[in-house]
Amino acid sequence: MKFYNTLTRKKEEFIPLKKDEVSMYVCGPTVYNLIHIGNARPMIVFDTARRYMEYKGYKVKYVSNFTDVDDKIIAKAMEEGVTAEEISQRYIAECKKDMSAMNVRPATVHPLATQEIPGMIRMIQTLIDKGYAYDVHGTVYFRTRKFDGYGKLSHKNLDDLRSGNRSLQVTGEDQKEDPLDFVLWKPKKEGEPAWNSPWGDGRPGWHIECSEMSKKYLGDEIDIHAGGEDLIFPHHENEIAQSECCNGKPFARYWLHNAFLNIDNRKMSKSLGNFFTVRDISEKYDLQVLRFFMLSAHYRSPLNFSDQIMDASKNAYERIVRAADHCKDIIGTARTEKLTEEERQRIHDMGQYRDKFESCMDDDINTADAVSAIFELVKFANTEVHEKSSKAFAEAVKQEIVSLCDILGLIADRKEETLDSDIENLIAQRQEARKTKDFAMADEIRDQLTKMGIVLEDTREGVKWKKI
Repeated sequence: MKFYNTLTRKKEEFIPLKKDEVSMYVCGPTVYNLIHIGNARPMIVFDTARRYMEYKGYKVKYVSNFTDVDDKIIAKAMEEGVTAEEISQRYIAECKKDMSAMNVRPATVHPLATQEIPGMIRMIQTLIDKGYAYDVHGTVYFRTRKFDGYGKLSHKNLDDLRSGNRSLQVTGEDQKEDPLDFVLWKPKKEGEPAWNSPWGDGRPGWHIECSEMSKKYLGDEIDIHAGGEDLIFPHHENEIAQSECCNGKPFARYWLHNAFLNIDNRKMSKSLGNFFTVRDISEKYDLQVLRFFMLSAHYRSPLNFSDQIMDASKNAYERIVRAADHCKDIIGTARTEKLTEEERQRIHDMGQYRDKFESCMDDDINTADAVSAIFELVKFANTEVHEKSSKAFAEAVKQEIVSLCDILGLIADRKEETLDSDIENLIAQRQEARKTKDFAMADEIRDQLTKMGIVLEDTREGVKWKKI
């Protein structure tokens, strides 16, 4: 299995620090509002990477934080006249709902920044003791130039940053030793949450939060650090500087970053009116469709969101589900139980699709090509599974579809929905009308159900239904 490592700018064979174990940290959202579809991409992409590594036999310790203290959270709290904690807890709960709806599995640990302040203070003190940080009137800064490796992830040169791109520099140049030094601890402002520290009441800088949470839950050196490419500089660059200077070890061996998500070929922003939350999308599409859309391109490729592309994703995802349903129908009506010799050979042939799937996923989690392998399997299912197939053959093909989709977090085997009591009553009334040979009434009820979006199919096993 190979990953493209942002640090080295090349694909590298994945070799974990500990045999058969993976330590992975993924930067999570700042919780001041509902998550947007830009947040959803790294959640889905790296959840899929985790699923595949577990499929390969690794035990993955997956840590993804919630940033629950931040200027935006404080601003939202002041706007609503509530505490910052109330805002963050509200939107953590909402975020978890959206993650569940996208079939993103909970992390092994979801640390909250506010619960890890003591560790951050200890880390900052270590950096001060080692000469990598300094206190100016209650604000603690990191000495960027003292770390020789600064810029190795983003491949930026410190001198170029200072002379040619002052927008990348940190504010407060008047009291810093160097304009590029960044904040580790900031003093309290009126009305803001604060914690006691050796440098006065205040709160941590954003970058130190992830360094400490990664250190506490995964150790001084980890296998994989991941997030959106917008975090490469300065956030991940600063994490490396803090962590390596404090711990005296390389921070992360493999750095994975997903590319941006655009809306109708433009950057998503509220000012352009093209800003969508995951909850917005759920009102129009099953969030399995959003997940399918996110995996339909390689994670390092820019991805464009539009209604047309989402509609195409919906149709494509439905093709997979219909193939699984087709197999279920044959399982229910199969005349024979056991495999024939010919079917055994076809199952052996079917193995080529899993081989292709694994080959694609081994190549830097290439979900786009892995999905194409699933569609080859779907074509196989629609062609090879028919009314003469054995139950065992139909079950084997269905299970293969479900299994490969599950690795991607896609649900191919949708459980039957529970009908509303009104619809259940109508179906029961129709069945009673058929028993009493009142076919006119039975047809009238069928038409009524059709208008309600329910299609019935009378089979030997009873009435089957589906929504349209």
